[in-house]
Amino acid sequence: MWAPTEEEKYGVVICSFRGSVPQGLVLEIGETVQILEKCEGWYRGVSTKKPNVKGIFPANYIHLKKAIVSNRGKYETVVPLEDSIVTEVTATLQEWASLWKQLYVKHKVDLFYKLRHVMNELIDLRRQLLSGHLTQDQVREVKRHITVRLDWGNEHLGLDLVPRKDFEVVDSDQISVSDLYKMHLSSRQSVQQSTSQVDTMRPRHGETCRMPVPHHFFLSLKSFTYNTIGEDTDVFFSLYDMREGKQISERFLVRLNKNGGPRNPEKIERMCALFTDLSSKDMKRDLYIVAHVIRIGRMLLNDSKKGPAHLHYRRPYGCAVLSILDVLQSLTELKEEKDFVLKVYTCNNESEWSQIHENIIRKSSAKYSAPSASHGLIISLQLLRGDMEQIRRENPMIFNRGLAITRKLGFPDVIMPGDIRNDLYLTLEKGDFERGGKSVQKNIEVTMYVLYADGEILKDCISLGSGEPNRSSYHSFVLYHSNSPRWGEIVKLPIPIDRFRGSHLRFEFRHCSTKDKGEKKLFGFAFSPLMRDDGTTLSDDIHELYVYKCDENSTFNNHALYLGLPCCKEDYNGCPNIPSSLIFQRSTKESFFISTQLSSTKLTQNVDLLALLKWKAFPDRIMDILGRLRHVSGEEIVKFLQDILDTLFVILDDNTEKYGLLVFQSLVFIINLLRDIKYFHFRPVMDTYIQKHFAGALAYKELIRCLKWYMDCSAELIRQDHIQEAMRALEYLFKFIVQSRILYSRATCGMEEEQFRSSIQELFQSIRFVLSLDSRNSETLLFTQAALLNSFPTIFDELLQMFTVQEVAEFVRGTLGSMPSTVHIGQSMDVVKLQSIARTVDSRLFSFSESRRILLPVVLHHIHLHLRQQKELLICSGILGSIFSIVKTSSLEADVMEEVEMMVESLLDVLLQTLLTIMSKSHAQEAGEYVSCLLSLLRQMCDTHYQHLLDNFQSKDELKEFLLKIFCVFRNLMKMSVFPRDWMVMRLLTSNIIVTTVQYLSSALHKNFTETDFDFKVWNSYFSLAVLFINQPSLQLEIITSAKRKKILDKYGDMRVMMAYELFSMWQNLGEHKIHFIPGMIGPFLGVTLVPQPEVRNIMIPIFHDMMDWEQRKHGSFKQVEAELIDKLDSMVSEGKGDESYRELFGLLLLEKVEQETWRETGISFVTSVTRLMERLLDYRDCMKGEETENKKIGCTVNLMNFYKSEINKEEMYIRYIHKLCDMHLQAENYTEAAFTLLLYCELLQWEERPLREFLHYPSQTEWQRKEGLCRKVIHYFNKGKSWEFGIPLCRELACQYESLYDYQSLSWIRKMEASYYDNIMEQQRLEPEFFRVGFYGRKFPFFLRNKEYVCRGHDYERLEAFQQRMLGEFPQAVAMQHPNHPDDTILQCDAQYLQIYAVTPIPDYVDVLQMDRVPDRVKSFYRVNNVRKFRYDRPFHKGPKDKDNEFKSLWIERTTLTLTHSLPGISRWFEVERRELVEVSPLENAIQVVENKNQELRALIGQYQHKQAHGNVSLLSMCLNGVIDAAVNGGIARYQEAFFDKDYISKHPGDAEKIAQLKDLMQEQVHVLGVGLAVHEKFVHPEMRPLHKKLIDQFQMMRASLYHEFPGLDKLSPACSSTSTPRGNVLASHSPMSPETIKMTHRHSPMNLMGTGGHSSSSLSSHASSEAGNVVMLGDSSMGEAPEDLYHHMQLAYPNPRYQGSVTNVSVLSSSQASPSSSSLSSTHSAPSQMITSAPSSARGSPSLPDKYRHAREMMLLLPTHRDRPSSAMYPAAILENGQLPNFQRALFQQVVGACKPCSDPNLSLAEKAVPAAPSSWSLDSGAREAQPFLSAHMGHILAPPVPPRSLLHGHYSLHFDAFHHPLGDTPPALPARTLRKSPLHPIPASPTSPQSGLDGSNSTLSGSASSGVSSLSESNFGHSSEAPPRTDTMDSMPSQAWNAEEDLEPPYLPVHYSLSESAVLDSIKAQPCRSHSAPGCVIPQDPMDPPALPPKPYHPRLPALEHDEGVLLREEADRPRGLHRKASLPPGSIKEEKARMAWEHGRGEQ
Repeated sequence: MWAPTEEEKYGVVICSFRGSVPQGLVLEIGETVQILEKCEGWYRGVSTKKPNVKGIFPANYIHLKKAIVSNRGKYETVVPLEDSIVTEVTATLQEWASLWKQLYVKHKVDLFYKLRHVMNELIDLRRQLLSGHLTQDQVREVKRHITVRLDWGNEHLGLDLVPRKDFEVVDSDQISVSDLYKMHLSSRQSVQQSTSQVDTMRPRHGETCRMPVPHHFFLSLKSFTYNTIGEDTDVFFSLYDMREGKQISERFLVRLNKNGGPRNPEKIERMCALFTDLSSKDMKRDLYIVAHVIRIGRMLLNDSKKGPAHLHYRRPYGCAVLSILDVLQSLTELKEEKDFVLKVYTCNNESEWSQIHENIIRKSSAKYSAPSASHGLIISLQLLRGDMEQIRRENPMIFNRGLAITRKLGFPDVIMPGDIRNDLYLTLEKGDFERGGKSVQKNIEVTMYVLYADGEILKDCISLGSGEPNRSSYHSFVLYHSNSPRWGEIVKLPIPIDRFRGSHLRFEFRHCSTKDKGEKKLFGFAFSPLMRDDGTTLSDDIHELYVYKCDENSTFNNHALYLGLPCCKEDYNGCPNIPSSLIFQRSTKESFFISTQLSSTKLTQNVDLLALLKWKAFPDRIMDILGRLRHVSGEEIVKFLQDILDTLFVILDDNTEKYGLLVFQSLVFIINLLRDIKYFHFRPVMDTYIQKHFAGALAYKELIRCLKWYMDCSAELIRQDHIQEAMRALEYLFKFIVQSRILYSRATCGMEEEQFRSSIQELFQSIRFVLSLDSRNSETLLFTQAALLNSFPTIFDELLQMFTVQEVAEFVRGTLGSMPSTVHIGQSMDVVKLQSIARTVDSRLFSFSESRRILLPVVLHHIHLHLRQQKELLICSGILGSIFSIVKTSSLEADVMEEVEMMVESLLDVLLQTLLTIMSKSHAQEAGEYVSCLLSLLRQMCDTHYQHLLDNFQSKDELKEFLLKIFCVFRNLMKMSVFPRDWMVMRLLTSNIIVTTVQYLSSALHKNFTETDFDFKVWNSYFSLAVLFINQPSLQLEIITSAKRKKILDKYGDMRVMMAYELFSMWQNLGEHKIHFIPGMIGPFLGVTLVPQPEVRNIMIPIFHDMMDWEQRKHGSFKQVEAELIDKLDSMVSEGKGDESYRELFGLLLLEKVEQETWRETGISFVTSVTRLMERLLDYRDCMKGEETENKKIGCTVNLMNFYKSEINKEEMYIRYIHKLCDMHLQAENYTEAAFTLLLYCELLQWEERPLREFLHYPSQTEWQRKEGLCRKVIHYFNKGKSWEFGIPLCRELACQYESLYDYQSLSWIRKMEASYYDNIMEQQRLEPEFFRVGFYGRKFPFFLRNKEYVCRGHDYERLEAFQQRMLGEFPQAVAMQHPNHPDDTILQCDAQYLQIYAVTPIPDYVDVLQMDRVPDRVKSFYRVNNVRKFRYDRPFHKGPKDKDNEFKSLWIERTTLTLTHSLPGISRWFEVERRELVEVSPLENAIQVVENKNQELRALIGQYQHKQAHGNVSLLSMCLNGVIDAAVNGGIARYQEAFFDKDYISKHPGDAEKIAQLKDLMQEQVHVLGVGLAVHEKFVHPEMRPLHKKLIDQFQMMRASLYHEFPGLDKLSPACSSTSTPRGNVLASHSPMSPETIKMTHRHSPMNLMGTGGHSSSSLSSHASSEAGNVVMLGDSSMGEAPEDLYHHMQLAYPNPRYQGSVTNVSVLSSSQASPSSSSLSSTHSAPSQMITSAPSSARGSPSLPDKYRHAREMMLLLPTHRDRPSSAMYPAAILENGQLPNFQRALFQQVVGACKPCSDPNLSLAEKAVPAAPSSWSLDSGAREAQPFLSAHMGHILAPPVPPRSLLHGHYSLHFDAFHHPLGDTPPALPARTLRKSPLHPIPASPTSPQSGLDGSNSTLSGSASSGVSSLSESNFGHSSEAPPRTDTMDSMPSQAWNAEEDLEPPYLPVHYSLSESAVLDSIKAQPCRSHSAPGCVIPQDPMDPPALPPKPYHPRLPALEHDEGVLLREEADRPRGLHRKASLPPGSIKEEKARMAWEHGRGEQ
């Protein structure tokens, strides 16, 4: 049965419990539980972590603790009964635990380990506290350590600072805010110092300053190592000050036996001393520990003959030193004993023994030596701090070891009253003695005795050193053979005080013989009395004593015999008549020196002091004696303090009139002496004397009289030193006065009471008189007043003994009131006056409420004046703090109400004004002090005070000013963060006081400023304050731990809610004045509603409806509310405010309100759009924060930007997001997208002069200027993004503006810019990106992506796999879908993320451009992948029954076309899909595409191998050829034949006839391509693979045969493998890669092998064919147009590696390694890889680090441009037929020249576009072509067309362009001749009449060709002396032509070409970047280019004339013109090219 527990209420979990039983409570070890019930070994209760969850747990898992239970029953609370600091440690460690682990996660390893160490220390300290075995002092020390560590950890973890007092956490309710502030400050300082916790309360004014802490050295001798002396030793330790050259401490003596152990066995482990009373000043001195070692034994250590063994002498042995400064640091840090080894040195010369320690310290090594390297003393040292009592308490173990207290010579800095000493320190200095007729000097020993007056030797009055018992005699050490010994040995004489008078010292001098007897012979003596005749002791000085002769027979029994003799010179002068016949004769030549130092609290050496104490003996000298007291040292006075005071008062009583003033002055002197810090501790002695020993009952009268007389004189006297001293002694003077009066009153039963009172009142009048004097012109008077004010507060306590509190308060009020106001006195006096007031406030008097009522007004008056003038603010704040502290502690008293009322009236307004001033200057400390004062005052105020305050305002203006001030102060308080972030206690208390105050003041605001007197300023100030208050960081409880949140809510509640209610109610009170705050308060109120507190949101959101309603009433709409809300919402959400629940609540509450309005439709629309905006803003914020990727951020920004533009039409916000988006693009280097983004803003502007304000980063400027700046920036970004086509229209727009303004400079600049863009388009590399379709499915995606599909433009070189990885990286939670099918609803609605990604193909919009003739491929390439809005994706499937024998019959394609919302590229790299269309592609159309794709793939692969060196690996080509040929033989295209050429199919599908013809054409083309491939294969095939090659040839023959029936002319078209042609003859000379487009557009019947095998060998192609077919070359570097020899040298320099030494073909950048011009071997130069576009000069590219298998590909890359870079049009600039179409031959040629770049079908072309006419024909080059052509040889230039039978294509086919010459640096070469091949019989083709001329040195060049080669080759000899006219990069568009045949005539006319010699700006070379194709061949690696050449050749700008006439006629006319001869001229280098071009042109015209 469950029963409520009585005792077991609180416990700690000692074992984790998993709650595995029904209703079990899960508990972790260390948790605390509150127990409610128990039952059979089980408890039921709650965990303090989760107080709302109840459950059961095993009783044996709980350790019970005692606790206090309050409110027993259902709602009982339990507080553990343990030390509060233990509870705090427990809670803090629990809080730190989680944060500590986070440190490791965040890699703050250093702090992690430090904190772990501190936590372990805290656990250990807590354990010590709980043990209960500590003393009170130990408990205090442990608590100090705990608090230091707690504060350190809290600070480093960013937790709150805990205010403490005496190590306990303070309750903020129990102390004033000022005190709390000071505690925070002191806690902060203690944390920063990480030392002992300083007292948390600031010392009160008037408290004594801290006493200096004495230091002590503990020294212990561990051992004397390697003691080889073999005799007993005495070791003397002392402290020595090197700078002053004197010993400062007594000596510590250790007596050791000959074995090195202590002579006294009891001393083992107890040889230790404490050197006491070292001041801080001493610790800074150059101190040393000096150890003197004296041996006791024979005279000479090593000579056993010297002296008998039984006689022992004290002999010097050695010395060791240790510098205290060197070890002080380590001793201070260690706080325990540390060992040191002191090396012992011996003296080289005994006469210098007294200085040995100095020589060792000075390192005068010549004067000492070390007897053994390891000879030394081992000592341990420890530094201790504190007074002796504390040391005894803290280190009991030390004192248990028989510690020898070794005192300082003389008194310490602080003389303790009970410290009784009577020590005389005597130093044996030196002696000078006669030799006495001996040949050697004496060995002198001094023996000393202390004798009493009766001649008795005093026992035990001599101490050689601490640590050993005293003795009766002293024997000095003996210096060997020294008549002038220097001892320097200190001896202490602790003579009893009663024996001191009459005692004397006797010194006996003996010679120690080293002969056999070894006796000691007495030869003299000296003596000295200890006291003089006048009663003073021996002075502290060196004394020279007379030496008297004597011998062993002399007797000292009758000491009177020598005491009558003079002992020294002074004595001799005092008694000159001494009889000479005495028994003792003075030895005049001998002398003996001693020095003494007296440290006695009872004896004095001062004559004046002695005279005072014995004043009665000298009655006539009293005046003089009293006057001389000032010259007595302080030490002497404090020693005899009581005696002196007694004497003074006796003298005063003896004759008041005569001695009164002098006694008063002496008393003042003694009192002021005790103010010195050295004698401060004697004040208690003085107090004790006054209380117990003082007996001057009549003294008060004289003291009052003297004091009053001094005060009254102060106005007249110029020198006021004695007056000021009297003022400083005021405290003790009053003590004497009061005690004297008490004694008198006791003695007389209260007589003369009235006289006493009146005399005191008169004295106070004198005090007021002094203070009221104007001291501005008298500095002395100023000091007097200051001294009086300083001492004044100290007399209150004395007066309270004689007067009532009210009377004393009246005295004080009158005195304080007499001070002039602050206006009339100086700055320093201000400070003194305020300090006096401060000490008055801190005095006991002020703690009485009766006195406060009297004193408070005058104190407040002075403070008020200072605050008004802003003077001495810190002192004033201290005074106020003290007042509030007293008022708070007395707050239970009824009088406090009245005092607070006074303070409110006097201070509140001026406090506010002061705070406003301080805050404006940002003085943090002063602000903190005054804020705490203001808060203290406000906290003390209650309803009555507020009521009085508000009623006291005379007018509403005054009230308004007050409200504005207090609201402003509160606002500043929250804005400025006066209190640091971690002062949570202070901040919460501040907030609580503010909210309470505002609640009081809001009613006054409502009452006075609402109706007719509405004041916007006050209301606005109020609202701003409320908003700031609710938004305070310290009140945001959501971000703090639950335990702390609970504590705050329990104490204060949620203050945000309180203020929100107040704010709402005040808003409702406004009525019709609400309109004044629309739209001004919308933003602030919105900020309040965004606070994550549901209640605050519920209160505040309806205010927006109110605002809408009021604006609707006033203006008929709520546009302002709408605009402002949207504006502010954007900025606030981006700052991190708001969340999804806020969005829902906002919509819900407002829609509910709006529903009831007449304007509900517009309202609902508005609320909906705002919630949708919030949805997007939250998405945007989530993307921006965190580690989101650029893509997500950009997408989110685009989404938000579009919303602003299209849905809510907020132009300014739209523009802001344009710039944010632009910045994101720039950061991601998406320059094109950045340009498009910025263009949006540019398009909003007009070319007008309208002025625009400053906005974002734009200055104030006109609209025209801003638009111009934007245009320039956009153009710049398009240029960086290589999207020059988009920049050109903007260039034109700018040019138009500049032209209209006649700004020709800018016009020139922009035109050049435009021109450079055209050049860049033609010359610079650009990559074709891939496109990917991405579907985002599932509800977990951000709103702007959810269940949408996008098409994304990939990055450079980004393939599908890489893109997919990137997307999965951006959405790590997403799952990639593996199928392309559209997802169903389950996926769309699930709470997950699914990504569906596949590549899509762009469908260009600009089909016209792609179909146009003459358009270069580079231009077309741009339009294929830019401005694209449609994309395609294919999916194969079978329709109908699948034919097992031939599946191609039913293989259909599902083609999906996606249409986007915007074209790519645009403002983003991806856009949403707007529309999907599905189309199905038939099997026949599919077959056409498959064959076409395979042809492209083959062509690309062949192209790569053609340009490889002979050792290239052809396995890839072998496999590919084998795959196609074998498939063709075993099926392959034969399957298509079966499927689609079948008569049944044709009859069933009559509409497919054209498509079937197209398929036939493609098959024929495949045969041609295979022929070329086999030729290349034969060239490179390895001998071992020959059988495979043979097999391929055989299969190819079979394939041809199978197709022969379909295509009868096929055998003529491809004689690649016929027996009549050599392999060399049928290989394409230079099979360059073709772009996919050119392949598509190439006629299918184009001959693949047109290279002639016969004819002149000189015309055959050189060993490395040119980069284009035949004579189509690529120029690299500056070698363009140079003679081959020069070019060859260039190439040798550029490519020293033999691999690069190819042949020069035409003006190719490949140089021939074969010298013979007849060499006709064909090798393919390395083709540019299909995915590579390069524009850098060939000499500037290459990477030697590539593997060999890629090198060939690379080298060709260096030399060959690809389809986009290669200016193929230079070959045929304008080859146009009469019908405007290109000869089919040129198609064929182009097909061979330009290889496939992308071996896949072009996605942009439809099947019809790709189709090639299938008109069957065959053609061959007849022998006519082989005849030598003189016309040709004369004009052979860079370009020659091969003689081919022309053939036309069908209309509608795409034209081609050739980039035959590609200039690497953007120079534009001159135009090349245009030619056309018309339908005609095969005739010789003459060279172009307009082609640049070249001197061919008379050699005839023949054009050779054969039926198997479509490319003519030129002999190397053709270029022997070629002219330098550079070829021009131009366009020649091949055109579709009709089918051709051999019978048609060839018409040779050509279009004229006009040359322009103008130069264009040379553009900077752009580094080539490798272009990625859709499917790059595996062996191709993109290369990085090197730097371009320094000097590019100058360009030409050709212009083609418009074709106005019939082309045929024009061409014929041109053909008939005669040609001029080639001329040579000497020209300057700069104009050679122009001249040559001009000559070539003229020559061409002449010829024609």
